[in-house]
Amino acid sequence: MLDPHAELLRINARIKEILLRHMPDTGTYDSPVPGLVTRRLETCHTTTCLGKPSASIIVQGEKIAMLGDREIHYGEGQCLVTGIDMPNAFRVLKACREHPFLAMSLELDRSLTGQMVKDMADAAPPPARPDSGVSLGTSSPELLDAFLRLARLLDTPERIPILAPLVIREIHYLLLIGPQGAGLRQLNTHGTQANSIARATDWLRKNYRTPLLVSQLARQVNMGTSTFHRHFKEVTGMSPLQYHKRLRLYEAQRLMLAGEMDAGSAGLAVGYESTAQFNRDYKRLFGEPPLRDLKRMRRHDACLPDNSH
Repeated sequence: MLDPHAELLRINARIKEILLRHMPDTGTYDSPVPGLVTRRLETCHTTTCLGKPSASIIVQGEKIAMLGDREIHYGEGQCLVTGIDMPNAFRVLKACREHPFLAMSLELDRSLTGQMVKDMADAAPPPARPDSGVSLGTSSPELLDAFLRLARLLDTPERIPILAPLVIREIHYLLLIGPQGAGLRQLNTHGTQANSIARATDWLRKNYRTPLLVSQLARQVNMGTSTFHRHFKEVTGMSPLQYHKRLRLYEAQRLMLAGEMDAGSAGLAVGYESTAQFNRDYKRLFGEPPLRDLKRMRRHDACLPDNSH
């Protein structure tokens, strides 16, 4: 009988073989499996994302995820769970054509997670104090095997409508009962402070173009302003204003890199009233003014920013 580590290596090798067949070139692939994104990268650079709640596994390689004030370094055999909408950036390490970075990311269904939390009457109650909305853990053989079964469905797309929902539901359950489950239950338990912050981040993602009044958003989720500030920082690693600004700037960068808009138009499209202020904020976050940053990214063959890890 294989020990758990050997079993993980075996399963991971099978996933790798499938992904390499379905991703012959570098890029991010929207798979026919609902909510599943796969990624192959062959260069080392920083990419920004407007990340949704997700579970991401690295099949080959390493990366550093930058989420709020945290830097999380992870690689093969580990699973990064993001329980809330989170603007983030990641940098792939040591990727090349012969040894590409390979990853899978499954968007977590809020309604499914919430219903499962209600159904898990025997589960331990979530901690009273909000925890980070992001957690890193070692993938169990059971969890990695479920991702393998999702990958196998890429070879049999006719089975996806029937089998994919079953495997996706299983992955949600395994995450909730696993080492990272306490944080997920907390974020999806109505009435907890973490759930209030999750609702606030959901609102911010949908309304990032509008000016932010923190006190008004705090009232909207039934929290005092100072309490809201404190718990928002605990869950996201950012203040509400920093979070709001990053949503805007990451989306503006995406619009410019896609060739849809110039810097001035992108700033206005994401809610800035002043091009000068947009340029200042952009340089403060990315280190260079918009046009210079775009030239740098294109020179390094950067992938288009997207909405997944």
